[in-house]
Amino acid sequence: MLFQIKAYLQFLWHSKNEHAVHSPFVFSLITKCLYDKKSKPEYTPLKAYRKSLLQNNNTIVVTDFGAGSKVFKSNTRIISKIAQTAGITSRRAELLFRLVRYFQPETVLEIGTSLGLASAALSLGNAKAKITTLEGCPETAKQAQEQFQKFNFENIDSVVTEFSGYLKSPQSLTTNYQFIYFDGNHSKEATLAYFDYLLTTITNDTVWIFDDIHWSPEMEAAWKIIKDHPKVTVTIDTFQWGLVFFRYEQEKEHFVIRA
Repeated sequence: MLFQIKAYLQFLWHSKNEHAVHSPFVFSLITKCLYDKKSKPEYTPLKAYRKSLLQNNNTIVVTDFGAGSKVFKSNTRIISKIAQTAGITSRRAELLFRLVRYFQPETVLEIGTSLGLASAALSLGNAKAKITTLEGCPETAKQAQEQFQKFNFENIDSVVTEFSGYLKSPQSLTTNYQFIYFDGNHSKEATLAYFDYLLTTITNDTVWIFDDIHWSPEMEAAWKIIKDHPKVTVTIDTFQWGLVFFRYEQEKEHFVIRA
């Protein structure tokens, strides 16, 4: 916790708003999407989805997997508690919705479904998009799948799988995922592995979002390596998220933005 406080203070010291941004692409993204404070009709089902989970006091067995699908640990947890502590916040879910609505990707990949709070935002952002969401824990994925059916999110394909194995598969490596939300494993090793696996799928319009880039020293180290990669041209650090773009026509620039 102390590390995160220090990291946030450093973020505040270096962060800027739209007035310090001279890139038309980033300026438009900030003013039309990140800083869009207007209420949206889609926020209502997002809130209803969250409320449904927060009112669910059933218990499930949550299993964390290590390399090669080996069980790392299992424990019994209450669904409402998972939604409170492990799911995306309401504010970030709304921002994720706006990002998908802004870029309108046709193919979306989410690494780490949990209970599907972020998946719902992805689905609402573009109902025509094909969304693939990956979850390692069968019981958690089952709860998310039931929620998707309950709220009629028909464009979400929920896959129960070990992340590395799936991302290395021919199916994944040959799919042009236009938008990827990385929220499955907050370790340096795993984050960089997923980054490397999926580099073959990038195009000029690809959008990647990495969650919890300041979670730990190793996640900050992973974020620096990603920023410095020669194929990465533009990044935006919002403290919670790191947005990554591969726009060939732009010079390499890194932004720290209060969002």
